[in-house]
Amino acid sequence: MESKGSIEVICGGMFSGKTEEMIRRLRRVVIAKQSLQVFKPMVDTRFKSGKITSHSGEEFDAVAVEKSQDILDLALPEILVVAIDEAQFFDAGVVEVADKLCQTGKRVIINGLNLDFKGEPFGSMPDLMAKADDITLLKAICVVCGDLATRTQRLVNGRPAKYTDPLVVIGAEESYEARCRRHHEIQR
Repeated sequence: MESKGSIEVICGGMFSGKTEEMIRRLRRVVIAKQSLQVFKPMVDTRFKSGKITSHSGEEFDAVAVEKSQDILDLALPEILVVAIDEAQFFDAGVVEVADKLCQTGKRVIINGLNLDFKGEPFGSMPDLMAKADDITLLKAICVVCGDLATRTQRLVNGRPAKYTDPLVVIGAEESYEARCRRHHEIQR
């Protein structure tokens, strides 16, 4: 029986557990003895280059690639599951890549930030979410009030980032916090 392709998107703000959820799903793929490949963007230099790594330290082997087309070039035909970490960092072609993989019968698991530090849709994530067969929206905990956090607060020298600051600044706890809508701030 030929497997049907699908696209699963795991999204949310920083510290919401997106990579942990992806790793959980990938471990189940391994238990099911299905073949898989995992890709991550080369620009994400926060952790080891040959691994996707959660903020809690969980890891899974991955191949770092420069652009989305590299995923298609490296995806082996016999592979059943393809995972793409931090999709917001890839070029717009990642949407077509996910579609093509899905059309060949692959289960595609993608994670990424749905909103940037400004609280606006991030990169190709809205298009990936629109094409998805399944979307999991995860929430973190607001560091200010303890409510559910749906936003990523970027801090520069302890103060909220300016709206005009660069969109992509690779970082973790030293530059970002989980915030609820009420406590998310942007300097205008």
